[in-house]
Amino acid sequence: MRLLMIAAMALALSGCAGNVVTDYNPSAVFGNYSTWSFAQEVGSDAFVSLDGSRIQMAVERELKRKAMRKVPKTEADLLANWQIVEEERLEQTGVGLGFGFGRGNFGWGISAPPPVREVTEGKLVVELIDTETKEVVWRAASRRYLNESQSPETRRELIDEVVSEMFSKYPPGVG
Repeated sequence: MRLLMIAAMALALSGCAGNVVTDYNPSAVFGNYSTWSFAQEVGSDAFVSLDGSRIQMAVERELKRKAMRKVPKTEADLLANWQIVEEERLEQTGVGLGFGFGRGNFGWGISAPPPVREVTEGKLVVELIDTETKEVVWRAASRRYLNESQSPETRRELIDEVVSEMFSKYPPGVG
């Protein structure tokens, strides 16, 4: 019983550990960055989606926690860019059916696979771009997905959790 509890605890902890994947430019000096701005500016003819607004608030909150100062785009050391990358996957929606017959060590069977439907989900990707070199110096991608069936509160909570986990790994090598 004790071994089963330890295995369950390890599985639960490992499930929480890998929700975000990060990559970075090892030659970038992250200590030199102190200001930032969003790469996409909202102008008079542009708009921000509901999820976009949630993402921007979360990114702004996390960069503020890192003592980064938000400034106009022309004065920024880093530009923060984000996108929701749509991915399609197949989801089983029921159970398969089958039957068989036989005798001894020999038999026949036939089965039908469970019904499958295509689901579109969104993976959040956040990049930080050096304004001098115009190159991405840090990138984080979520392994957790947004989908259409989630409530607005669930979407906000998921975005907050994912963005927080992303920036827990910024700057690289700290923490």
